[in-house]
Amino acid sequence: MRLVFAGTPEPAVPSLRRLIESERHEVVGVVTRPDAVAGRGRKVTRSPIGLLADEYGIPVFTPRKPSEPEFIEQLTELAPDCCPVVAYGALLPERVLAIPRHGWINLHFSLLPAWRGAAPVQAAILAGDEITGASTFLIEKGLDTGPVFGTVTEKVRVTDTSGILLERLAESGAHLLESTLDGVEAGALQLVPQSADGVSYAPKVEVEAGRVRWDEPALAINRRIRAVTPNPGAWTEVDGKRIKLGPVEMVEETLPVREIEVRKSGVFIGTATTAVRLTEVQPQGKRMMPALDWARGARLQPGAVTE
Repeated sequence: MRLVFAGTPEPAVPSLRRLIESERHEVVGVVTRPDAVAGRGRKVTRSPIGLLADEYGIPVFTPRKPSEPEFIEQLTELAPDCCPVVAYGALLPERVLAIPRHGWINLHFSLLPAWRGAAPVQAAILAGDEITGASTFLIEKGLDTGPVFGTVTEKVRVTDTSGILLERLAESGAHLLESTLDGVEAGALQLVPQSADGVSYAPKVEVEAGRVRWDEPALAINRRIRAVTPNPGAWTEVDGKRIKLGPVEMVEETLPVREIEVRKSGVFIGTATTAVRLTEVQPQGKRMMPALDWARGARLQPGAVTE
């Protein structure tokens, strides 16, 4: 089939690469979000999907909104049979949805109808889900409400951060998306409407969601930190300074809530239940470092607490 692929961040790359290399399909265009300022140097940067398309010489379209008349005209001229989507990052108007004869097929990183929305992987870890996965579905007007073509499951490991889990789902999801498109082309797949039961939502994770609440149980803190790692990142404040936190390890002993204790064996902080041991810390303006190195450099006083 003639495909126009829509996607933006790194997790969409395995899917686009797999479709480019497919012998059954031809990627005739790529749609991605406009180049944006990123990084410490604040340079204008192409999206990962845009860079991959450039590498293969595939035309790239970066409309600010998919409803722009110029983009609609360009897409119509390409005459795609289908438009696969992976984390594109913009809502598609009905006029655009109607252009490809097989519609727009989205790869979503959850087992729908669970965790519809922008941050399904983070939500699954935060909720303590033991199993998650990815789904391919036909995009409709609603938010991730369309009928499902297929799914793949993935176990959530106790050490998974959202970044690590998303890497695995991006790979297994790429296989799922390709097999879905193969099945659509062959007319061999049957759409299954999503159940009205088990619907949950995963809105975009804002920076404030990464603030650790030390009066929560250790297990909830562990999940929160893993859920927001690497983005937007977990953080707390010590002596009025914000620091980012890497994943923590739960221990059996207790400490007063928010109290920091520095030992030869590590840096420990009290929670509502048992204490946690910090692994890595990133002070403002510096790189991630072992927590003990940070604590020694910060010269924390006995009885120091997080804020």
